[in-house]
Amino acid sequence: MPKAELLPVAEALSRILADAKPLPAETVGLDEALGRVLAEDLKALRTQPPADVSAMDGYAVRAADVEKSPATLNIIGEVAAGHPFAGKIGPGEAARIFTGGVLPAGSDTVVIQEIAKRDGDSVTFGKPTAKGRNVRKQGIDFNEGQVLLRKDRRLTDRDLMLAAAMNYPKLRVYRRPKVAVFGTGDELVAPGSQPKPGEIVYSNGFALRALARNEGAEVIDLDIINDTLEAITAAVRKAREAQADVLVTTGGASVGEHDLVQRALAAEGMTLSFWRLALRPGRPMLYGRLGGMQVLGVPGNPVSSYVCAFLFLVPLVRRLAGRADILPAREEAILGRDLPENDEREDYLRATLETGPDGPVATPLPNQDSSLMAPLSAASCLLIRAPVAPKAAAGSSCVILKLGL
Repeated sequence: MPKAELLPVAEALSRILADAKPLPAETVGLDEALGRVLAEDLKALRTQPPADVSAMDGYAVRAADVEKSPATLNIIGEVAAGHPFAGKIGPGEAARIFTGGVLPAGSDTVVIQEIAKRDGDSVTFGKPTAKGRNVRKQGIDFNEGQVLLRKDRRLTDRDLMLAAAMNYPKLRVYRRPKVAVFGTGDELVAPGSQPKPGEIVYSNGFALRALARNEGAEVIDLDIINDTLEAITAAVRKAREAQADVLVTTGGASVGEHDLVQRALAAEGMTLSFWRLALRPGRPMLYGRLGGMQVLGVPGNPVSSYVCAFLFLVPLVRRLAGRADILPAREEAILGRDLPENDEREDYLRATLETGPDGPVATPLPNQDSSLMAPLSAASCLLIRAPVAPKAAAGSSCVILKLGL
């Protein structure tokens, strides 16, 4: 690739995702399955409910005995949930029953207790009740052998409830991607330190790791690495030893005298796919493969690192996790202020989002410098400007990507 060529964002994403496929499946308990993607169809292992049960507290009866009112019946037993009645309801008989109780043989209807008046071993109903009322029929929810959750479904909290009711204590899901992260720079110090002249507090890694965790990845924090080939190489080897699926580095991805990440990766055998994008912020991002590990080298400027991770790391993690909804959803909004024409790079402007009379209004923040974290925190979306886009007037349509909580 000629040095001056800038790779389009769409092509860069295509290359990254072409190298990725869902990871192998593993079996996990239900409490570990939230947000994971099913690796197989799930057939119900039982019928729900397994028998006709009462939907209300009341009396189990034969409909023929309560079609007219008043009707007085003899009480011959009681049915609670989990405690079926062994007898059979005959003509003129009833059984006290509670919600969830199995309807006794011979009965087909439940009369609610609100219209019943009990007197010892007899009960009188003041109103008629139609056949089948207040009864949950066997299999009304699902039947044994029915496929209720399909392969490649991302599991919600409701799905876990259903899987449990289907009698699954564990599920086969795609493995969580392992994402290793480190930042490079002799100037970086940990939060809580007292920076000396020339030092800055390291912040990028916290956002990158949070993004990965939010997408369900297992994160390996390799901390801050000094600007030496030896230190960077050691960190890369740690990521490989940990069997990381993705390595994310921040800073040092360009080709300056102190930008050593690309050199260290190349020395370890990385096959470089690209390292310059038609993207703002985030032009000096690299991507390559090092054995089975995919490598994203995002810039050191905080906003650039975040935007690159949002655009490329998030879809990559989703693909590896087996998800179908790989790309963050693009939505239309109304532009909140005038914008000048754009150059050859695709622009992702940090913007606020408000509800206007005609729909959501996205207003780019006034300062888009890639080092400014306060505007990034204040933003609720990224407003996309295509390469060489013409001037845009306030009130015109625009395209946004919403940022997460």
